[in-house]
Amino acid sequence: MKEYKSDRLRNVGIVAHGGAGKTSLTEALLFNAGSVTRLGRVDDGSSTADFEPEEIKRKVTISAALAPCEWRDHKINFVDTPGYADFVAEVKGVMRAVDGVVVVLCAASGVEVETEKVWQYALDHGLPRIAFINKMDRENADFYSVVDSMKEKFGTGIVPLHLPIGAQDTFKGIVDLVKMKAYIPANNTGTQVNEIDIPADLTDKAEEARMALIEAAAEGDDELLAKYLEGEELTQEEIVRGLTAGIREAKIVPVFCGSAYKNIGVQSVMDAIVSYLPAPVVKTYKGFHPATKQEMERKATDPFSAMVFKTTADPFVGRLSFIRVFSGSLKPDSVLYNVTRDKAERIGNIFTMRGKQQDALTVAHAGDIVVIPKLAETKTGDCLCDKDHPIAYEPISYPKPMFMAAVEPKNKGDEDKLANALNRMADEDTTFQLEKNNETNQMLVRGISDLHLDVIAERMKRKFGVEVKLSDPKVPYRETIRSSVKVEYKHKKQSGGHGQYGHVWLQIEPLPQGGFEFSESIFGGAVPRQYFPAVEKGVREAMLGGILAGYPVTDLKVILVDGSYHDVDSSEMAFKIAASSALKKGALQAKPVLLEPIYNVEVTVPETYMGDIIGDFNSRRGRILGMEPIGKGMGVVRAQVPLAELFRYPIELRSMTQGRGNFNMTFDHYEDVPQRIADQIIAEYKKNKTEEE
Repeated sequence: MKEYKSDRLRNVGIVAHGGAGKTSLTEALLFNAGSVTRLGRVDDGSSTADFEPEEIKRKVTISAALAPCEWRDHKINFVDTPGYADFVAEVKGVMRAVDGVVVVLCAASGVEVETEKVWQYALDHGLPRIAFINKMDRENADFYSVVDSMKEKFGTGIVPLHLPIGAQDTFKGIVDLVKMKAYIPANNTGTQVNEIDIPADLTDKAEEARMALIEAAAEGDDELLAKYLEGEELTQEEIVRGLTAGIREAKIVPVFCGSAYKNIGVQSVMDAIVSYLPAPVVKTYKGFHPATKQEMERKATDPFSAMVFKTTADPFVGRLSFIRVFSGSLKPDSVLYNVTRDKAERIGNIFTMRGKQQDALTVAHAGDIVVIPKLAETKTGDCLCDKDHPIAYEPISYPKPMFMAAVEPKNKGDEDKLANALNRMADEDTTFQLEKNNETNQMLVRGISDLHLDVIAERMKRKFGVEVKLSDPKVPYRETIRSSVKVEYKHKKQSGGHGQYGHVWLQIEPLPQGGFEFSESIFGGAVPRQYFPAVEKGVREAMLGGILAGYPVTDLKVILVDGSYHDVDSSEMAFKIAASSALKKGALQAKPVLLEPIYNVEVTVPETYMGDIIGDFNSRRGRILGMEPIGKGMGVVRAQVPLAELFRYPIELRSMTQGRGNFNMTFDHYEDVPQRIADQIIAEYKKNKTEEE
């Protein structure tokens, strides 16, 4: 691919709800540009953007894929994104790398949950949007219904620039409302079109839609608005000028239609991207000085700065960092400064990628999206710049992963391979997190959903040769006592030679303020001072092993009040054993109980679902703390819920709210497990212990 200056670059994210046809549209865009020689299909696994085995198997996009092409002497960096909430991190990263988005909608399904979400992401980043109503050839396709739904959901800026000729089985082309001409395919591949007059049955609709288009264009430019209000007719060039201003300011969203599968209407979208979406040279990027935190700005012509918006882990090539260049230029064999980590990074080659195909570059100008291999320190979200002109950009905002599972290797001896694979996957995916739970001795992983973690498990097997088992984590229960007791234990063993003798009296009490306290009140040397540490150690070891079900004992105060010793047979070991046994014996007499972790949960959902959320929490032994509306039809429900009831909650919440709900949870405190459930836990523990013996 030849070198393109910043004014000839366009960066465009392809976003949608899953199944709307993003990847098929991306394929048609590449095909029209001549970047691929045949139209690949998602269904047969031949599409350029969905090349990962996991994507081919599931027939869905999982990873954002870079797909550059050349059109009308411009380079367009398309980035195909996942359409399912499980892989939202990929979409969030792409939003920081592009200057506009094409929102794809299905002509039969219309505005769906993820359509609303990606629309809002684009709004949050101030990105211009182009809408493409796809699958006009599908059963139940209804262009006008989808446009009405868009206007209802997204406001008055929705402006059709196309009308369909026919629908479903009869769909055969489009009407261009700017040119006021109709276009139908001239060959089977859709690469050639015939320009014809607008069909008679569409003339009135086209005139009406064009008037709305002209009005929107006039509002995008004060000079044009004055001319329009005076009743003068706008030329086609003036209409395009007004549309361009409105689209770039994200006040107008032009709506196109067609069929990516049949390659109808796609070339118009490509023309619109070049004509209406902004080049990087017209944008200013806001950041801050890494030391002083003072606000700064960068334009395309300023010294080099960039951000890593995606990372992939390749077992052969190593780490691949996808970066968006905001200012300056980048050449191979240079040294960059990672301002996020205060590290210098030497780079070798730079290249672009079309799916999995690499294409080496000799230079990347401001606005380009490129890939750098083998950066040692750099991770997703890091900022790179010229060390003499440092600047940092706001980090990418990712959702907090809430779905948790325990992970272990299927094969013994694969622990090291698993650790390496997990760390590499965490490098690649910022919403995949690792945590070792020392209480349950499990390795825990967190992700957006069960599907998210399943895909990561498949990737670890394919890339790093390690198979894993995912399961619900163990609940880190604890144990404590509810009354005080004084207990004696004598450890005595004399069978010839050196014996063992340790004798203690312990006062065991609940500790309301939590934690553990050990003290002694020995009089007259009943237990020599040198054995006090051994007694405390024995108590602590017994607490770790539990009383009822093998969980750590907490909130305990233990006082060594009396005992005795033997001049010859007493030892630290004897007193440790005596103390440990005394603790276990006494705690069983002191009304022991199981404790479970209770979490504060905050759920944000459309208000219509708040009743369902409250009812569901009640079924999970939750305690409702409050609920309130927060505007825009959304509400928050706050509750305290046992952790044991929350492991599958992300799945249930998505099902209850059709994917519109999200939640946060934070640990708050421990409290008693209900007796019925405690009895089950204790019985299971005793059963497992018997089987092990």
